[in-house]
Amino acid sequence: MITRRTFLRGIGVAVGTGIGLAGYAFGVEPLYRLSVTTYRLSPRTWPAGFRLRLAVVADVHAHRHSMPIARIDEIVSVTNGLGADAVLLLGDYMSGKYWRLPRIAAEDWAPVLGQLRAPLGVHAVLGNHDWWEEPDAQRLRRGPVQSRLQLEKAGIPVYENDVVRLTKDGQPFWLAGLADQIAFITGIVDGRMVFQGLDDLDGTLARVTDDAPVILMAHEPDIFPKVPDRVALTISGHTHGGQVRLFGWSPIVPSEFGNRYAYGHVIEDERHLIVSGGLGCSILPVRFGVPPEIVVVELGADA
Repeated sequence: MITRRTFLRGIGVAVGTGIGLAGYAFGVEPLYRLSVTTYRLSPRTWPAGFRLRLAVVADVHAHRHSMPIARIDEIVSVTNGLGADAVLLLGDYMSGKYWRLPRIAAEDWAPVLGQLRAPLGVHAVLGNHDWWEEPDAQRLRRGPVQSRLQLEKAGIPVYENDVVRLTKDGQPFWLAGLADQIAFITGIVDGRMVFQGLDDLDGTLARVTDDAPVILMAHEPDIFPKVPDRVALTISGHTHGGQVRLFGWSPIVPSEFGNRYAYGHVIEDERHLIVSGGLGCSILPVRFGVPPEIVVVELGADA
């Protein structure tokens, strides 16, 4: 029989546990944890024996509370120590406003990211927040946005439906960067926002002029069903792994496909996608079960 004292004690434990979990989700995981997640894979179209190591930094969301400059500097330092051949930046450097704290301007965070170093360079695409946080770009339906301008000023090339051919150990490969798929908010229909994208997958891949393998950077993973098997690997961010993830499932994922492309290494029809859990926060400064991460991709290595 449950006594009144036992019942009240149980309620107290439940409340205390809830408060503790909330404190962790708001005050610990997003601010103080930083993990490095490594994926080792050899896609079918990847040249045998060709080893390539990539470091992926996604969804920084520079913000005075959840992603201050000191935190970005830490991320840069850790990334530089990973021994990557190239560093890929996957967009959403800007953050929305919450808790009445202003976001950090691009001219402040871009020079910090400009300290990233790798033998084959640092390469970037833009994300939806890099467009959404600029009223003029939304009104005029065109850029360039400050994220691009300031990254390029810091020495980091930004790809919007463009490619670059790189070489390691005599083996060439292509790095393709897709423009953002939901860059412009065009309205609301049935309570849902409607978007217009700038992405041109066919036009981007048409710039590839030989049979060297292709790695595609696309901020949102929703493009993946359209990616041909000509592309060895697609790498995305955007979802933050749902920002709250329990037992491999996220209750809210900003994707038309729900949990299908929420997080991790996805293989469909022998095509490979890696979705980073990202580093910053969106909407609310909360993370639970999906700590901020830098992703390392080792191509040409056995899983």
